[in-house]
Amino acid sequence: MMDWTDRHCRFFLRLLSPSARLYTEMITAAALAHGDAQKLLQFDTAEHPVALQLGGSDPKMMADAAALGAKAGYDEININVGCPSGRVQSGAFGACLMSSPDVVANCFQEMSAAVEVPVTVKTRIGIDDYDSYEFLQEFVQALYAAGCTTLIVHARIAILQGLSPKDNRSVPPLDYARVYQLKREFPDLNIVLNGGIATTEQALAHLAHVDGVMIGRKAYHEPYFLAELEGALFEHDDWHAPSRHQLVESMIPYIERQLTRGVALHNITRHLLGLFAGQPGARAWRRHLSEYAHRPGAGIDVMYAALARTKKTEVIARRA
Repeated sequence: MMDWTDRHCRFFLRLLSPSARLYTEMITAAALAHGDAQKLLQFDTAEHPVALQLGGSDPKMMADAAALGAKAGYDEININVGCPSGRVQSGAFGACLMSSPDVVANCFQEMSAAVEVPVTVKTRIGIDDYDSYEFLQEFVQALYAAGCTTLIVHARIAILQGLSPKDNRSVPPLDYARVYQLKREFPDLNIVLNGGIATTEQALAHLAHVDGVMIGRKAYHEPYFLAELEGALFEHDDWHAPSRHQLVESMIPYIERQLTRGVALHNITRHLLGLFAGQPGARAWRRHLSEYAHRPGAGIDVMYAALARTKKTEVIARRA
């Protein structure tokens, strides 16, 4: 989710689901050590509970990065051992670290000692030719022995040689049974399943075997799915899923604040393009935002105009 789940995206997603735990895009420990850590770690308090996802393989640097994240107010620090991109591999972290469980365990222990918030790990079920339950079991055993209590598992292997990051999200087959088996063997571990979950029914079926589900690109491309999940998974006395139009209205004050701080409108609206997916007016909404939000000086009027187009399309559809 690099370059996707930034702070503007997370603020928007929080409006759809008050209970879900949100995760940042992966930030490297090196970027925090040598870059503008305050800017990289910035988030709105409305995002809580929110986890900082870190990439790296040097235990000391990862511990320092975790400490910065905890000081910034994040509720969890997550170690990414699942990203298959070439850039990540060249930095010796991400999915390639599955072949070095001792390195991940050392990072986990150093980070846990540096912060009081939970440290978790996100991983794949294997990499390249290491495609067996035994390999996954040994990897998880090393983390379990190090004190890890929560593991987020993308139920696909990562093919680091020969597949692009995009293809790695769909070409390797999903193997949910392997994740279920992991939960049975490590009942004390909090296991969260990730990968291919596209309906509420699927999420509920997985929750009969594991402790949680993580939604990635489905929530980004069709964000209203999060509101549907919220209603199905959590009991509320005083919360009802807002309409899509209400969500846009709720975003307006946030967008106005960001515009006054110099944030370009399209940096926010790019995360809202899928809000009306499958609904009357979806195309008009996307088209108007795509055409006008990136223009110099684009302001809140672009949002109202895009919203008005969805309402007109909805009226036409009802008449038809």
